[in-house]
Amino acid sequence: MKEDKRMINIALLSKWHVHAQGYAEEAVKSGHCRIVAVWDEKKERGEKWAQEHGAQFYEDVDEMLSRGDIDAVICCSPTTMHHELLLKVAKKGIHIFTEKALAPTVKECEELISVMKENGVKFIISMPQKSSASVKYAKKLLNEGRLGKISHLRLRNAHNGVSGNWLPDYWYDNSKTGGGAMMDLGCHPMYLSSYLLGKPLRVTSIMTQPLNSGMDESSTSTIEFEGGAVCVCETGFDAEGSPWMLELYGTKGCFIVVGGHMRYCSVDEGGKPEIIPEDEKSPIEKFVQWIDGGEEPKDMGFDDALTLTALLEASYISNEKNVTVEL
Repeated sequence: MKEDKRMINIALLSKWHVHAQGYAEEAVKSGHCRIVAVWDEKKERGEKWAQEHGAQFYEDVDEMLSRGDIDAVICCSPTTMHHELLLKVAKKGIHIFTEKALAPTVKECEELISVMKENGVKFIISMPQKSSASVKYAKKLLNEGRLGKISHLRLRNAHNGVSGNWLPDYWYDNSKTGGGAMMDLGCHPMYLSSYLLGKPLRVTSIMTQPLNSGMDESSTSTIEFEGGAVCVCETGFDAEGSPWMLELYGTKGCFIVVGGHMRYCSVDEGGKPEIIPEDEKSPIEKFVQWIDGGEEPKDMGFDDALTLTALLEASYISNEKNVTVEL
């Protein structure tokens, strides 16, 4: 009789982030994971969440990590708590899936990465838009040189979280979030910019509060990349009906995505239609498969997490000091 493969034991680190429940459900749905423990900085919230998963709740994260049977954590705590919590996890050699950003500062990220490497931790940061069909197609066009020399990339990701008044109250606490729209929703255009264009050189940002929420609500960062290409990353919490947008321009053509609609134009190919690749597996699915003996996922690891934080940190410094920040 064939022996069943051991399930992956997952501990949940906080339900603070709005994606926490989705990540937990996705892990369980994989059929390879079970939730065995929950820690949350809010006791009542954590106890309820643990009960929903038939797991044990812990007020003390050290006690939870010392139980000896946890294979991996899913971290959705306040962003400013990532460094403290994940250092504890990494020192135990427990694998880590984390919501972005890994930490608000490069210094914190570098320390975390060093400890994770020392202890053989498998690590993935959630960068789901890298798995989307349109982004994979843009990357394919770039890799094949079909757009020529790239001059400009524009990425826009915005919603009406503040103007629509649906973000949770704690989203307005910068001591927990580490920032506003750019630190949260702006992570997506930020990590896509370096994924598509390579090494960033300098950043200039403007962040405003049209609705006076106490955090950046409308934010734009302009980034110069090695080779001369410029990316404009736009995000906001005050935009009603704003579609997700990607505009990529080169000397031989362009690729434009507005919502789910794509347009490709090429001087060599005349914009002929082509089959767009399907979405890849989600970051959680890739994480579970890796722990379960599969291949290490690309483009969601240590270097990607560090570059994202470097861009975010530079953007906030640029806005605060009204300067261009070199990387």
